[in-house]
Amino acid sequence: MKNLPQTTQRRLQKLPQIPSVWEGDRRSVAGLKGRVLGSNSAQEECIIWVDGSQGVVRAMEVASSDAGPEVVVRTLLRAMETPHSPAQPGRPQKIVVRNRELQFFLRGALQSLDIIIDYAPDLPLIDQLFRSFDTVEDTSPPALPNHYESLLLQTAHDVAKAAPWRVLADHDIISVEFNRWGVNTIYFCVMGMAEEEYGLILYRSLESLKQFRQAALEEQSTHQLEQAFLAQDCWFLNFEFPENFEEELEEYEYDFDEDELDGELTLPRYGSIHPYEGIRPFLDEEEAKIVYYGIQAFLRFFERNQLSLSEEIIDKIEKHHRFTDISENGQSQTINLKVSTLPELTAELLEGLEEEEDEEDRVKFPLGDDLIPDNSFLSLGMIPWNILEQLQHNPKTYYPSQQATPKGEGMPVVVVQTSRPKAKDLIQTLQQAGNVQGVCFNPGEDPWEELMYDLGILQTGDNSLFVFGEFIQDDPEHQQARQKWEQRCQQTGGYCGLVVAMGVTGSSRGNPTLKDMLAVFEAQYLEPQALAMGILQLMPESEFD
Repeated sequence: MKNLPQTTQRRLQKLPQIPSVWEGDRRSVAGLKGRVLGSNSAQEECIIWVDGSQGVVRAMEVASSDAGPEVVVRTLLRAMETPHSPAQPGRPQKIVVRNRELQFFLRGALQSLDIIIDYAPDLPLIDQLFRSFDTVEDTSPPALPNHYESLLLQTAHDVAKAAPWRVLADHDIISVEFNRWGVNTIYFCVMGMAEEEYGLILYRSLESLKQFRQAALEEQSTHQLEQAFLAQDCWFLNFEFPENFEEELEEYEYDFDEDELDGELTLPRYGSIHPYEGIRPFLDEEEAKIVYYGIQAFLRFFERNQLSLSEEIIDKIEKHHRFTDISENGQSQTINLKVSTLPELTAELLEGLEEEEDEEDRVKFPLGDDLIPDNSFLSLGMIPWNILEQLQHNPKTYYPSQQATPKGEGMPVVVVQTSRPKAKDLIQTLQQAGNVQGVCFNPGEDPWEELMYDLGILQTGDNSLFVFGEFIQDDPEHQQARQKWEQRCQQTGGYCGLVVAMGVTGSSRGNPTLKDMLAVFEAQYLEPQALAMGILQLMPESEFD
């Protein structure tokens, strides 16, 4: 078991020790009746720390049930340093848990903090808290009304299989005219082309759509963006796919067959956002009817016009789609909905996006931190020269050479492993920047946390600089890996490389195979003096920048 870094121990020791006893536990959330529709609650646990003296929850987090005891420590440290209001930062005198293994683990992890770690078979405060959760959930309305639940779940399935985000970007707005049930026109925005959020947003007004997009483009603080998000007037359908969903789609070349995919196909969430209501994770009977027929009309329009919608510039298309609504009492009525593309609106939204991109192009920051995709796996390693020769002659691997001469056992490399689409985007970005010219580890510091870092920096052909990783200097594993990496750089005469690989969610995570390596950029190892940046300091973000 790893101990806390000494700097973290010293920081925690500075917190005042308060005369209180905290209860800590991890409980399955599967029993909570009000979990959002389709959530994978059977595989989730709630990590919770409660102050028994003040009767407040200091920290709570939902984690995977197979997460190790480290997640309990992380949540505990948050309970000490950044607790939920109204609690103040501090260390408890005593901690009580109901798991012997967890007790022993915490004793080892917290041995320098002068905290008593005790065991008790029952935790009355946490037991009472979870009973109160059940009481609240009993009074919560269902996520979907009974009459439309199966219809909307099947509709969500159909949307996931159609995957409109492969064709439509979030500026390709589709309108559905109702002119019934108190609704005039709904504006559909498709999320997913950026591979971050998947789903449909059904704006109830064009003004709301434009206001939120404008707020997202402007330089705003996190608080302002949150307020803009909550000011939307829309319904939504969101999805959560299995972690390896995109990888498996690539493997099957987008020939979608849900029987070939492991795990649940989708986890759909329906709901509403309104300035007066905030986020509401359920639909009533009237809303469910509107959302159901609106999405059905959108799907029919998308599937019958997919070729035209795939064009870079989408022309004006108008279609009428007819449905028969059968109510609960058996009465039927014909519903005629008009579905249209909105080329003028798309052009207007694109113009705003291009203006924002032009503004970003005019401002050149000396050090970029947005090159490496989120959730990438980073490592320092070495590739033997014979393997590099195979990759260099592989037509599927992009390999810009700097004429490195084979010396030593192999080339030292920085490996960035991500998903295949994000790997391709990263390679394209580096190509446009003139490929990778140099790799450097520059010292950096966080004066507030009293931590020293090695900042991994890439220099591209156009002399741009990008941070590819932040490594704590006194981490023994990092020290050993960097020392070996620099020794290999000396053996190669200063040659090193950057490997961009896919497969971050598959079995090859952390150890990509040859077929996973989509690009190898040969580069020069740079000493920090070559960039002349000195020690870089982490500066706090300001809402007034």
